[in-house]
Amino acid sequence: MSEIVEYSSEGRVAIITLNRPEARNAVNGDVATGLEAAVDRLEDDPEVWVGILTANTDGQERPVFCAGADLKAINSGQAGSLGTARGGFAGFVYRERRKPIIVAVDGLATAGGCEIVLAADLVVATNRSAFGLAEVKRNLIAGAGGLFRLPRAIGQAAAMEAILTGEPIPAERAFALGLVSRLVEPGEAVAEARRLADQITACAPLAVWASREVVLASAWADDETLRSMTDRAFGTVLASEDTKEGLEAFIEKRPPEWKGR
Repeated sequence: MSEIVEYSSEGRVAIITLNRPEARNAVNGDVATGLEAAVDRLEDDPEVWVGILTANTDGQERPVFCAGADLKAINSGQAGSLGTARGGFAGFVYRERRKPIIVAVDGLATAGGCEIVLAADLVVATNRSAFGLAEVKRNLIAGAGGLFRLPRAIGQAAAMEAILTGEPIPAERAFALGLVSRLVEPGEAVAEARRLADQITACAPLAVWASREVVLASAWADDETLRSMTDRAFGTVLASEDTKEGLEAFIEKRPPEWKGR
């Protein structure tokens, strides 16, 4: 029997797959606990440095990466099960983690599905994808980070229009606005995300993880805080074994062999 959230790894990369295509990958309690458990595996495995989050859209006439919260679950009084204490909605949107996650989208990411995308670090999407916060059409609000993460990603004017109308942003426009990092043909999102992940894992993991932390903090912290964070991260990375390896590899004109320590 297939897991509702699948996890596999190859080399330094893990692939996490939302596997509820019959319900447009809507988030119920099982999806939330399954996604949190998958991120736990990613974070706890020292051999895996980057994650890819995608979704099974088999059998869907119009592919949907994730339709957000399972409204049937909310209507039946199970709204509290759609999040976790550590991760918030879907066990993911507020989850603290070190390792970058690339989301590979081939279809519609709407409401909480879009908020899952916004909580990832990089977005690879196909040109048939779209991103929306449709909550106002149901007398709800985007309560899992979308109201502040979407303006950070694409600017206030474009985000305000999308949020107040509930209309989705086509992939091409999302790419032009900076939400999407790489735009590809249908069916190619995971392969392109893997190419991006391989580029990241070719770099020193400690430096990648430390740099990610400072970049994320730049959305809220002042310059003094960011300078302090950067100085601390620089000192930690400089003192690691991988810095010596990186310098020796440069001098010896060979590829470095990163250890993550």
